[in-house]
Amino acid sequence: MRVSSTPVSSNGFSVGLRSRDPVLQLGFLPRWKSGNRVLSQRKIRQRFPRASFSSDPLLVQAARGNLISRPPAWMMRQAGRYMAAYRKLAEKYPSFRERSETVDLIVEISLQPWRAFQPDGVIIFSDILTPLPAFGVPFEIEEVKGPIIPSPIFSTEGLKKLHPIDLEKLQFVGESLRILRNEVGEKAAVLGFVGAPWTLATYIVEGGSTRTYTAVKSMCHTAPNVLKALLSHLTQAISDYIIFQVNSGAQCIQIFDSWGGQLPPNVWEQWSKPYIKQMVSSIKKECPQIPLVLYVNGNGGLLERMTGTGVDVIGLDWTVDMADGRRRLGSKISVQGNVDPAYLFSPLPVLTDEIHRVVRCAGRRGHILNLGHGVLVKTPEEAVAHFFDVVKSLNYDKFFESGAAEELEPVGQL
Repeated sequence: MRVSSTPVSSNGFSVGLRSRDPVLQLGFLPRWKSGNRVLSQRKIRQRFPRASFSSDPLLVQAARGNLISRPPAWMMRQAGRYMAAYRKLAEKYPSFRERSETVDLIVEISLQPWRAFQPDGVIIFSDILTPLPAFGVPFEIEEVKGPIIPSPIFSTEGLKKLHPIDLEKLQFVGESLRILRNEVGEKAAVLGFVGAPWTLATYIVEGGSTRTYTAVKSMCHTAPNVLKALLSHLTQAISDYIIFQVNSGAQCIQIFDSWGGQLPPNVWEQWSKPYIKQMVSSIKKECPQIPLVLYVNGNGGLLERMTGTGVDVIGLDWTVDMADGRRRLGSKISVQGNVDPAYLFSPLPVLTDEIHRVVRCAGRRGHILNLGHGVLVKTPEEAVAHFFDVVKSLNYDKFFESGAAEELEPVGQL
């Protein structure tokens, strides 16, 4: 692991963290190695040309707010332990790091739900912590404790360990996305994803998972310059990582601010939103055609604030009523969600009714059907299959035959 001797200024902000090469500043590498092949960035773009809006996958069109025939659907954590095929593979390869950092296993696991249910989105099997070692933050995953970061960062000395993201160390992600794009074709959208700077900083400062967030929250007041420097570095690194995923074949990117909902709205406004907004701005300059989805767990108090980040789609968790969410956000931004994952344990007719309710509340434009959180362990596979069967049977014209969906203006925007 490379350790940078990057200096830190007297006010606690790290300086000199970016390469002087403007190409490397954007996260592009001069050449891409793929097995025995060497691909230039231009060839990568030629290999995955941007389709016209009308020929893009349904999910991408919905994210843009295009008029389409039905809502597209996928599920967070749609590849995972609820599937028998995944559990069987996990027995053979018990290490999560191995499963999420080996190209053949990433592709196989990502495609398991695609083969079984044909969702409209195929998300790469990975983790929001995957890129951390590539910029100087090693981590481990223990079966019971979950992620562990042996050397948390909470001082200017800790900041010296950080360096610009080394995308060569993430080749397995790029190669997996390219394979997935070729396997799926235009039948579904290939999704990449990242963690938001605040959420990643939470793990890095706390040293792993936490229920109280006391270390990182107190840092807002005890070492604000150190925290700002960490968040700024994460913003640049994750922006580069998103561009890398897009150039490797991702057609839509979801940003998970998983722990943003643990902050009071005014604190999220100060310590999370500006860094997401900066990241979105960078991506829009380099990849303007790629829809960005923002999901914050526990976002009921943040919806209006989330629109100010510049993303294309707001993901609603299941604690927000979809009709209320639409009234608050308006019809000019797309939404994703938000069936309670527990409905997948209900009788199938009950699940059908809930899907219909969510779709009706979301309206016929700019909606990606999803759960309000990830698929739960022990979820019946037949319920997942039913979820996708129901949405594929929908037709907006027939479903809303009583009249056009109401065009809503946002209640307010912060």
